[in-house]
Amino acid sequence: MSSKRSINVFYDAQCPLCRQERRRYERWSGQHAGDIGWLDVSEHAPALREKGVDPGMALRSLHIETAQGQLIEGIDAYRLLMKRIPWLLPIAWIIGLPGIKSALRALYDMWVKRRLKKQGRWPV
Repeated sequence: MSSKRSINVFYDAQCPLCRQERRRYERWSGQHAGDIGWLDVSEHAPALREKGVDPGMALRSLHIETAQGQLIEGIDAYRLLMKRIPWLLPIAWIIGLPGIKSALRALYDMWVKRRLKKQGRWPV
């Protein structure tokens, strides 16, 4: 792991909504915001490759690295972030339910594809 933080979040810093979500999580995390390292996928592509993650895939789906070096991807990565904020725990639980999780994943994948196409960055 590239820092002493408890998790590192690899996110698309070129995406305005992704940057907005980052700021929201930082605000909601309060005094624990420093426990999260926010790493731009584009700037950390070599590190991702070393971990066996294609940077293009990291642009299409949120990836988190835990302090133990475990990589968590997609809806499970969002759930991990939500579990750090007490009042989001019920939502993290709900979006982990099998039918909901798969539906959210499909919607998220469509949204990311449309966003990257609009930005001229598809396929990645």
